[in-house]
Amino acid sequence: MPNIRKIKKIIQGRPTMEGAGVHLKRVFGYHHVPEFDPFLLLDDFHGNHPDQYIGGFPWHPHRGIETITYMLAGEVAHSDSMGNKGVIYPGDVQWMTAGSGIIHQEMPKGDESGRMGGFQLWANLPAAHKMTAPRYRDVRSDQIPAVKTADGLVVKIICGEYQGNQGPVRDILIDPLYLDVIVPAGKRFDLSLHPDYTAFAYVFDGDGYFEPERDPYKYEMEPANYFSFKRECRIKPVHLVLFDEGDAVSVNAGEQGVRFLLISGRSLKEPVAWWGPIVMNTQQELRTAMEEYESGTFLKHDR
Repeated sequence: MPNIRKIKKIIQGRPTMEGAGVHLKRVFGYHHVPEFDPFLLLDDFHGNHPDQYIGGFPWHPHRGIETITYMLAGEVAHSDSMGNKGVIYPGDVQWMTAGSGIIHQEMPKGDESGRMGGFQLWANLPAAHKMTAPRYRDVRSDQIPAVKTADGLVVKIICGEYQGNQGPVRDILIDPLYLDVIVPAGKRFDLSLHPDYTAFAYVFDGDGYFEPERDPYKYEMEPANYFSFKRECRIKPVHLVLFDEGDAVSVNAGEQGVRFLLISGRSLKEPVAWWGPIVMNTQQELRTAMEEYESGTFLKHDR
């Protein structure tokens, strides 16, 4: 019998602004280290109006992490100090390994109705690989397998494996699983997970039960506020479920069905020193990174 993971913690995203005035929800971040190890941050960025996001994220540095952007609406143009350029559209993924250092910008644009939205996840790099060469990957939606089951489940595999199908992003040191899961009303999703890996689900449509004998977490769309959320069952809104230990997860969809991101990865169990877009292991490494950025010696690898 599988040991079904129970809910360890429930987190509600908080509105904030980043970059040049981009409105977003910070689901988890700096204050949640180390309980999400190896993941550092998850942002849910959605807007209906260009003035909520058009300023974007102008040129800024990263070191020691990977940033993963998954688009649902609109587009984001990317360029960086390695000479990479590209645009990701709905269903696309940008997976950037900052490694020893990269300077880049991300500039969002809405669709014809002004909608723009998606998610950005930060994953930590192991200490031994923080100064690795930067790497950038654009993954198109048609490269991402979508497994459809007889019960009507749809599972998009960005990274990791599901039912023998492998996602397009491979060779990642923390061995992550990144799925976009749609479960129809009244159906169930079961998945075995590595028992020692961190795992969480971020719900962004519908309602479902994320552990046995638990009230559902219900979310509703509002046309006036793209991807806003409401909570039933006399509990204030929550967005993310952090799972406890176990070797499997089981999700039962409610009467509306449910859609969520399911993410897991190998914990690093290493010290974290964090300043803005730079995440290292010691305060001295942070000081070195900041001094190098100010002196113009931050970039370690040519194009």
